[in-house]
Amino acid sequence: MKSLKKKRRVQVIVLAFAAMALSTGLIGYAMRDGINYFRSPSEVAAEPPSPNETFRIGGLVAEGSINRGNGHEVSFVVTDGGASIPVTYAGILPDLFAEKQGMIGQGNLVNGTFEAIEILAKHDETYMPKEVIDALKEQGIYVDPNGVVATN
Repeated sequence: MKSLKKKRRVQVIVLAFAAMALSTGLIGYAMRDGINYFRSPSEVAAEPPSPNETFRIGGLVAEGSINRGNGHEVSFVVTDGGASIPVTYAGILPDLFAEKQGMIGQGNLVNGTFEAIEILAKHDETYMPKEVIDALKEQGIYVDPNGVVATN
């Protein structure tokens, strides 16, 4: 009788571990496309990612770089002061998207041009995503809302 209980207990433990391994594998498989890494233009210029890698790029929209094409197509340059990356986007830009303002785009780097599938702009005069602030501070060009130049 004891051997039957012991056998069942071992079977339940093995089944639980198998279920846990399967669920971990399925979660990892589901998240493979959902993880997007943030990169500054300097990081992208130094180590360009592969064309099939989706990532986020952030920085300031370079002054005089916005070029509106046919329909909803727009191209511009994003910079962090150290490097500049051309960006193309087909869609409606956020209302607060403007030159010399912070932005984050999600997409792929193809032939040296970032092809964005989503563009986010800061939502008020003082907000800028933390990743963009950190990247601009590394380059030494971040100016806080009070006009003070800050560096790391």
